[in-house]
Amino acid sequence: MGLLETRPDGAVTAVSDRAATLLDVDPDRSEGRSIGEVFPESIDNSVPDAFEDGLSERKTVEQYYPGLDRWLEVTLAPVGESVVVYLQNVTGRHERERENEQLRGDLDRLTITNRLISDILAALVDASTREEIAATICERLGETDIYEFAWVGERELGGDELAIRASAGTTGRTLEQIGDCLDDGVAPPEQRVIETGTPEIVQPLGGKQSVPESIRRAAFADGLQSLLAIPLTYGSNVYGVVGIYSNDQDAFSERERASFGTVGEMAGFAINAARHRNQLLSDTLVELTLEITDENAPLVAASAASGELVLDGTVPQGSELLCYVTVTDRSPEAVAESLTEVEGVTAARVIGEYDTGGSLELRLAEETPLGLLATQGAAIQHAEYQNGHGECVIELSPAEDVRRVAEAVTREYEGGVVAKRQRERELATSREFRDELSDRLTDRQQNALRTAFFAEYFQSPRGSSAEEVADALGITGPTLLYHLRAGQRKLLSEFFDATDDGPRE
Repeated sequence: MGLLETRPDGAVTAVSDRAATLLDVDPDRSEGRSIGEVFPESIDNSVPDAFEDGLSERKTVEQYYPGLDRWLEVTLAPVGESVVVYLQNVTGRHERERENEQLRGDLDRLTITNRLISDILAALVDASTREEIAATICERLGETDIYEFAWVGERELGGDELAIRASAGTTGRTLEQIGDCLDDGVAPPEQRVIETGTPEIVQPLGGKQSVPESIRRAAFADGLQSLLAIPLTYGSNVYGVVGIYSNDQDAFSERERASFGTVGEMAGFAINAARHRNQLLSDTLVELTLEITDENAPLVAASAASGELVLDGTVPQGSELLCYVTVTDRSPEAVAESLTEVEGVTAARVIGEYDTGGSLELRLAEETPLGLLATQGAAIQHAEYQNGHGECVIELSPAEDVRRVAEAVTREYEGGVVAKRQRERELATSREFRDELSDRLTDRQQNALRTAFFAEYFQSPRGSSAEEVADALGITGPTLLYHLRAGQRKLLSEFFDATDDGPRE
């Protein structure tokens, strides 16, 4: 603690070494000077003013002194014909209080943000179109107290240009300038996010030369200082971007960016689901046939040696694609072994071996032709590979950008579109569908499936064991399982629109 002694009029008579250190003054030169000359300036100058007003009782003030970058607690105590001034450095306490206050503010903001993100994710589950998805994100983000506005941009159909799909909040002049830049072919910060697929924080907005000048000026006029741009992604696909603007220069922490990254992924998933839904519900379909001749494509490379490879079906597995392939006129073991050395194939195993070939299960990376088509929302109907040449037939909704889907493959691999046609979807009534399935099953298969179903063999837990169902039908357990498997395969092949070449029982 530092000590000064003054006369009642504020003239300094003594200064301790500690007080001189706290006030950053020379003690020998301070004696005889006024308290106002010894004390540095503060906002209120409470200490010198107290002497001018006259001190009749003990008084304590606590202030920040900018010249010292220090908080001091000062106690003025009249003692007879003198005034003793006690000095104590309380900067540490104020810094701790400020840190605690900042932590509380960050926690409150994080709580609000997490609640907001939860609301967005819940709302996205119910959104069934791309328009609803864009509107949902903007309304939730733009109508909060912590952000000024938000907008969602998507690529124009058939091009790379961004278009504003939805916006909400106090957009002011900034959104208008963003729209003008898009019309003029000038890229706003959100355009880079579309190209890279990586979130980007821009703060302060006015100080970034990478932001077009017209947007910087508009943001300054609107009081905006920060931007967080989040890509809407599914796999390697970037469907769009959401731009979130705030008037706080440090609005977006790393934690917020990570949290909003989840929103971008969920929105991308919802958009992808909407695309598939549109394809399923559409009365018409676009059928596209692609030719692939690039030996860097795994299945093209495998067919270059000898034999024919036919794709039976695909199953998406995160960023990879499971493919089931029939091999003709070649050892499936040899094909699997050769494919494991090809870039883009992460696993290959033999499922079955036959007289003329066999079947394989392949795990393909996203960057392979079939992987790229799957991430673009295409339904892969058929693919054949022979003598270093591949042909793939896919189906798309008429609302899809056919050129973009095709270019996703042809940009990376040699090939092109060899056929395109639009056709009506074949519709069947429920009765027709059941009759067709029934015609495919033998009487024994129908009886086995029907008995097992009503005996709750397919329930979990099972109501009947295989032995009990077999006893009811008067057959052995192995015979029952044989009929069940044969019947289930026929039903599933019809459901998955796959070819069932097994013998009719």
